[in-house]
Amino acid sequence: MTDPIFPLLLTDVGFAPNGVPLLRDIQLSIAGGARTVILGANGAGKSVLMRLMHGLLAPSSGRVLWNGSAIRPAAQALVFQRPVMLRRSTLENVAYGLKLRGEPKALRQARAAAALARVGLGHLAERPARVLSGGEQQRIALARAWALEPSILFLDEPTASLDPNAAREVERIVTEIHHAGATIVMTTHNLGQARRLADEIIFLHQGRITERTPAAEFFRQPASPEAAAYLAGELP
Repeated sequence: MTDPIFPLLLTDVGFAPNGVPLLRDIQLSIAGGARTVILGANGAGKSVLMRLMHGLLAPSSGRVLWNGSAIRPAAQALVFQRPVMLRRSTLENVAYGLKLRGEPKALRQARAAAALARVGLGHLAERPARVLSGGEQQRIALARAWALEPSILFLDEPTASLDPNAAREVERIVTEIHHAGATIVMTTHNLGQARRLADEIIFLHQGRITERTPAAEFFRQPASPEAAAYLAGELP
């Protein structure tokens, strides 16, 4: 995996579909190896920002650069709150991203099997992915991302629909992916999860970044009134 100093840079980024501004004046750099958690109330623009960073959406204004280039690299992955499972076996779901990348069949099968073992699902390799539990499907999605050996892993509310045990397992896997060298960028409404996983917090309010702070400092003494209100439960 690569570990550039600033693999991701957003400059003057705005997003205004149909003229309605959802994000404005975003200035942001993500350092290689960081664990960045994006917090904010419902409608703040967290998921939109995540998709802009990943490249699923194009900004209405400004630039998004990956390692200094406007070309989105292959070495990144995005895991959603509700992952899409193909009508295939668990192993084939994990191998699918490698197939799209053009990896030979033998290699992608081996890498998919190794990724499944790392998330504790090797014994379910031949089971249809769609019959598994929500927690197991999220672990399949993480294995699918991990098999790609991403330099940046984006996670959009990865445990929002899971029970506490399944959520803790996802946190464990995310931590292992980070230890393997991936930069982590994620959104969550779970403040305990943000405390456990984040090195830094980006706080988004009404489409603008109002604060970027080391995680411990953010939870101890947020710098912006909006963040303080959010931590106090005064913003939804």
